[in-house]
Amino acid sequence: MKFGMIYELQVPKPWDEESEYRIVQEATEQVVLADKLGIDHAWAVEHHFLEEYSHCSASDVFLASLAAKTERIRIGLGIRQVIPNYNHPSRTAETVAMLDLISNGRAEFGIGEGATRLELRGYGINAQRKQALSLEAAEQIANMMVMEPYPGYEGEGFSMPCRNVLPKPRQKPHPPMWMACTNRKTIEVAARNGLGALAFSFVDPDEARRWAQLYYDIIRSEDCVPIGHAVNANIAMVAGFSIHRDAEEARRRGIDGFQFFRYAVNALVANETRPGRSRLWEEYEELRGPDLPTVIAPGIGTPENYRELVGQFQDAGVDQIVFLQQGGKIRHEHICESLELFASDVLPHFAEGREERLARKDEELAPYIEAALARKHYLKPLSDAEIPIVPPSAEREAFYVRS
Repeated sequence: MKFGMIYELQVPKPWDEESEYRIVQEATEQVVLADKLGIDHAWAVEHHFLEEYSHCSASDVFLASLAAKTERIRIGLGIRQVIPNYNHPSRTAETVAMLDLISNGRAEFGIGEGATRLELRGYGINAQRKQALSLEAAEQIANMMVMEPYPGYEGEGFSMPCRNVLPKPRQKPHPPMWMACTNRKTIEVAARNGLGALAFSFVDPDEARRWAQLYYDIIRSEDCVPIGHAVNANIAMVAGFSIHRDAEEARRRGIDGFQFFRYAVNALVANETRPGRSRLWEEYEELRGPDLPTVIAPGIGTPENYRELVGQFQDAGVDQIVFLQQGGKIRHEHICESLELFASDVLPHFAEGREERLARKDEELAPYIEAALARKHYLKPLSDAEIPIVPPSAEREAFYVRS
């Protein structure tokens, strides 16, 4: 089992002039601490226009800063919006490669498509075609990171001529590729395409077992045809994260963040919105009422509770637990205290023998991954004679003649 942390950079209202600055600085301090404590991954989303819920629109910049301030924690685009309307595929390939170089080969590359009307309509994206456009772009991004030169492409979402996309990543053939998943159907899509599954849904261990079984059954089957140049056979699941030796105090500190996260996700999809005039936190408080809920959310409790939860997910076949820790108005110092308590009281129980378990898993899956890569549809490289010559422009010729 590996452990990660996910950042939406939530900034519930009311805001002051320092609100966004403060949340970025606090998140940075948390990741630096997690790096020292032995947490494996730091993930950051890419969302646009989602007031209060996510102010992490430039996650590549945020992650590059984290890479420069840490030593071992892996730096994950979780996810990058890869549809060309958001980010041209060549720019994504360049960004992922540069992040990998800056981080000394610690980059992870998650792909996504967006789900809210604010994002999709803001960039003129057909909601019915968004998954297909995302997978089309992701496959070509992988080709761009590997091929010298990239032969060019004519497709539904974008077209571009032959170019050598630079820089190339440090990890070969490219950083591990993941896909954002919210249900069993998208878990299946991730597995069919040889992508790691970043499951951004809150499920119990029994449902997680069904998702993991489905995922790995497909990875081992002939249905797995990778879009990348490697198969990333991993499934990660998000869980709440607020731990304290007193369960009631853990709930008091963390329940609002966890439940605001869930409320905001649903509200942004289902409710009408007025840009620049969001009321997400205010609406959440109105629905919540004066008293906090009495139910204990999964991942919120004592270290013993968290050890039990992690053990159940590990037995279910999940490879990584991703902490939902920065949500709502949870306090920075409480997040740091939870991380330190996790490192002292939970992490050691899952560290012993981990490398041996990972080696056994890799050995067991190796023939299936080899077979999957043999089924991959590779883009034909160009011979030297086939690489088109790009002529100088007429304007440039005229400039030198005049000069």
